[in-house]
Amino acid sequence: MCSDLGQPVTKERVYRPATQQPPGAMALVLKTGLDPETLVAQVRATVRSIDPEQPVADVRTMEEWVSRSLELRRTPAMLLGLFGSVALVLSAIGIYGVLAFSVAQRGREFGIRQALGADRASILKLVFKQGLMTAGIGLVLGLIAAAGVTHFMQTMLFGVKNYDPVVFAGVTIVLLIVAALACYMPALRATRVDPIVALRDA
Repeated sequence: MCSDLGQPVTKERVYRPATQQPPGAMALVLKTGLDPETLVAQVRATVRSIDPEQPVADVRTMEEWVSRSLELRRTPAMLLGLFGSVALVLSAIGIYGVLAFSVAQRGREFGIRQALGADRASILKLVFKQGLMTAGIGLVLGLIAAAGVTHFMQTMLFGVKNYDPVVFAGVTIVLLIVAALACYMPALRATRVDPIVALRDA
């Protein structure tokens, strides 16, 4: 019996009747359509009627056995998820900070553009384009790095392929949404630059 569901079964298995080779301990597996918890007392009583000195211990449902098998992987996965969430927040703060600083430095430029006839929509589009282009470059580099690191994390993956396109696409969409939200406030601030004030300060 494989005790770790995350590891493939690479060895042959031979099943013998218990009467031919009595083991030191045995496992009883029961399949039922009822609530498994309601059958524990009946199973204990049945085993006791066969052998009163035979203890019945470590009674678990199949879901509990699966969960127990994956305990060693669940904690690292939770930590990776936590670190990933922190990295996502930090990346959003970083994108916002860089764009906010860029908008503050380019106040005169935005004022001149508006004085020459540029509307707020074009200014908003300009700042968004700059922010999303920067985020896109980082996203491409991150996906390349993730594809390389996934090979080393293969032993921690369960139910997910090494290069699952759904996962990669989902992460890409989430990061693009976060980048767009981080770009919104600096872009909105750029559209509020007063051309007269910007040119006077210059």
